[in-house]
Amino acid sequence: MTLLTLAGAHLAYGHRALLDGAALALADGERVALIGRNGEGKSSLLKILAGLEQPDDGTLQTAVGLTRAFVAQEPEFAAGASVFDAVADGVAEARALRERFERHAAGDDLDALQSRLEALDGWTWEQRVHETIERLRLQASEALATLSGGTRKRVALARALVAAPQLLLLDEPTNHLDIDAIEWLQALLVARRGALVFVSHDRAFIDAVATRIVELDRGRLRDWSDAPAASGAAATSGAFAAYEQAKARELQAESLAQARADKLLAQEEVWIRKGVEARRTRSAGRVARLQRLRAERAARRDTLGRVRLGVDAGVAPGRIVAELRDVSLRYGERLVIDRFGTTVQRGDKIGIVGPNGAGKTSLLRLILGELAPTSGTVRRGTRLQVAYFDQQRAALDADATLADTISPGSEWIERQESGRTVRKHVTSYLGDFLFAPERAGAPVRTLSGGERNRLLLARLFALPANVLVLDEPTNDLDIDTLELLEDLLQDYAGTVFLVSHDRRFLDHVVTSTIAWEGDPAFGGRPGLWREYEGGYEDWRRQRERARVAAPAVASARPPQQPAPPRERNALRAKLGYKAQRELEALPARIDALEAEQKALDVLLADPGFFVRAPQEAAAAASRHAQIEDELMACLERWEALSSATAGPP
Repeated sequence: MTLLTLAGAHLAYGHRALLDGAALALADGERVALIGRNGEGKSSLLKILAGLEQPDDGTLQTAVGLTRAFVAQEPEFAAGASVFDAVADGVAEARALRERFERHAAGDDLDALQSRLEALDGWTWEQRVHETIERLRLQASEALATLSGGTRKRVALARALVAAPQLLLLDEPTNHLDIDAIEWLQALLVARRGALVFVSHDRAFIDAVATRIVELDRGRLRDWSDAPAASGAAATSGAFAAYEQAKARELQAESLAQARADKLLAQEEVWIRKGVEARRTRSAGRVARLQRLRAERAARRDTLGRVRLGVDAGVAPGRIVAELRDVSLRYGERLVIDRFGTTVQRGDKIGIVGPNGAGKTSLLRLILGELAPTSGTVRRGTRLQVAYFDQQRAALDADATLADTISPGSEWIERQESGRTVRKHVTSYLGDFLFAPERAGAPVRTLSGGERNRLLLARLFALPANVLVLDEPTNDLDIDTLELLEDLLQDYAGTVFLVSHDRRFLDHVVTSTIAWEGDPAFGGRPGLWREYEGGYEDWRRQRERARVAAPAVASARPPQQPAPPRERNALRAKLGYKAQRELEALPARIDALEAEQKALDVLLADPGFFVRAPQEAAAAASRHAQIEDELMACLERWEALSSATAGPP
């Protein structure tokens, strides 16, 4: 069943056309990812689909009675509202109708009101609100003003879901959410009935949720559902990889076709300028073709250029960037970091993951020496030049111009590139980040969220730095810029600290991960942080193994009190002498293996160990895997021997 059809849509702001004959059909049950460059008009298109704005031209046809809900990138709520009040706004019509029905005001058609209330399921709207709040793990009585950005996003989603819309439209739903919340949202959207259109830059989220990818490119909508699967990728998990491959092929073919057209146009321009020859040949058809080629070239919208990223790594710091030994941090009674230690060396690229409020920023400030620990020691390296990317964009003055933001008081920027000093005008440098020359004098407040992040990157990379601290740099950036930033950080010679909710970005950039592990479900405790080799997926696999192994190890523990004589006699009666001795020795063997594994964990958590002694590091990693197998064998043997002794003494 087709829910919505958009045909011939045009929308322009000033001289720039955001939509130029865009068309889209949406069927019930589809989950469409809408992608495109920053400033292409994705949010405007979502608002048109939601019925909040009208196109300049074109038609939008919807199914009869179609219900729609839109969640903006930065949701807005009434001042002083609670979570319950905000979510209840999603059933505002049902609330108003029930109040009218209960008032029995003169002139109201009670039969019509009752019919509409039943259609909206309005008699039980309070129950639906409470169920939705509970489902999204919110507290009904909390004031919105006290909530974090991620929790406010969940409130906005609850407000949209409580009305059970047939079509849900989400603008950057993963912004401000931590990784656990993103994975929870993925599962919620996949299990939900109805259609979904969402804008996102999170490639892993797109792969997990979308059944179709639609790109807004130069005013037109291109459906990539027919893109062939990426080589070696599963059909269900490689949708974005398939899109990237197909897009690259199409752009290459388009570039070749345009080059041929430009060559033909140049030849015809040379011919027409030979006025005598053109008149002599009387080739009216050739002249008409030239006019057509000119019109096609004038109407062509070239692809937007790519951001040109480059960073000056500055002077090389000492080998050790930071060393933390048994560091703890408390805020009042709350333990944020508990006895954490690590050594950060020059060139390390470290990802920091954890839920919102776990203390990721506090840990960064400890490492950088901006915050003193409650206990333990922090030693910083020498000659550190730190550049900081703040997710709140606090470094940007909304009233300053773009040029003053990049290079205050000067029109020139000097940077080191490939060992030589390069001097570039600020307007040209802004052009590398896709800012037109005429916008150099525009104030920062006129920029969109993605453009502000691009400006912050431009400011960051204009200065020499051997340590980059990136706090959620991927918010609002388009996918092309994300991939270029990945390439830059992979080749960067300095040290990188990266806080991000973009799982694929973490996997592509970092070499080790510091993770919050305070979740009791995984055997954690308050303030527990651990460092792992590899990216997000490597950490998740290791955490899952720990979660599975924890109950088995706990259940394998023998009773602390010695068995009474009667029970020991029963054990001997059911087990042979050797089996009985083996059973008694297993707990000590398990403890010894766990102690050895813990020691290896500490050793392998030091990135410098792999540099200092690569052969010993390889042997330690091999032994670590071997211990895992031996532990499982001991636990299985313990279970088998214990079951043999089951029964009344």
